[in-house]
Amino acid sequence: MLESKIQTKLIKELESKGYYVIKLSVTNKPGIPDLIALPPGSNAEFYEVKQEGKKPRALQDFRMKEIRDGSFGRTFVHDGETIEKI
Repeated sequence: MLESKIQTKLIKELESKGYYVIKLSVTNKPGIPDLIALPPGSNAEFYEVKQEGKKPRALQDFRMKEIRDGSFGRTFVHDGETIEKI
């Protein structure tokens, strides 16, 4: 499945659970995860979306580590089938 279709499906799923979801397309930080999802009354979640079997690039891993180390939120990798908490 195309990454864009996986993103659309994930956004719909999260929004159906009450999340406020923002898709990031152009940012000042290359490698930032694709989506920011804000669950009601909780911390931010950052989702990197990949096609099934694909892994984040080194810069994407670095950005997710920055997010975690700064306590800005939780990070996940989603491939359309599974969501891996990083």
